Amino acid sequence: MKQTRNVALITGGARGIGQGIAARLTRDGWRVVLADRDAPASAPPESRFQSADVSDEAAVRGLVDGISAQEGGLDALICNAGFMIRKPIGALSLDEWQSVIGTNLTSTFLLARAAEPLLRASKGAIVTIASTRAHQSEPNTESYAASKGGLLALTHALAISLGPDIRANCVSPGWIDTKASELSAEDHAQHPAGCVGRVEDVASLVAWLIGPESGFVTGAEFVIDGGMTRKMIYAE
Repeated sequence: MKQTRNVALITGGARGIGQGIAARLTRDGWRVVLADRDAPASAPPESRFQSADVSDEAAVRGLVDGISAQEGGLDALICNAGFMIRKPIGALSLDEWQSVIGTNLTSTFLLARAAEPLLRASKGAIVTIASTRAHQSEPNTESYAASKGGLLALTHALAISLGPDIRANCVSPGWIDTKASELSAEDHAQHPAGCVGRVEDVASLVAWLIGPESGFVTGAEFVIDGGMTRKMIYAE
């Protein structure tokens, strides 16, 4: 039986941006299922953690079947799982390439395919978390850039294929402070917005995209980077 509150699945939900999205949605009254390889240090109330490798087809099927059995339905799928291997292309093995593509890109295909019946039943929404690296790159990030560019294209394809029952949109963050390192005044000042982004900024956008006020929005990308991809930079 479907719970009375809306249900969201967040992959990569144990830390960073995923953890921030989970915190926001639980405050908004959502029931949240967190999927990650490792358990979070702490989880919000009204949430459930399930260990899963979302690049694995059987694990994804088990994850979605578990939501159907325990939560009774699904209203939002937030595909946030991802990681980077930074290596010169000559040193990047095929296994490493495939591991990044599998977690960052293939997982969204697997999740959308498995969750389609539940999301159609709820007239739900998909939000993918890509990156400004879908548009610009640093050296030695080929697998990550390819996965995020592919995720952007996959999202608009899903919007066309699954609409009008299911909306799909992409959020592309720039530099977001996940407390992984100390930030300097220069780090903040280089952004046209005057600061590095916060996980709460991304979470607020995701909350809007899966909510009723964004019902006419699908197939879109939302760049949230403090203006950095619009800033022209010349070497001195």
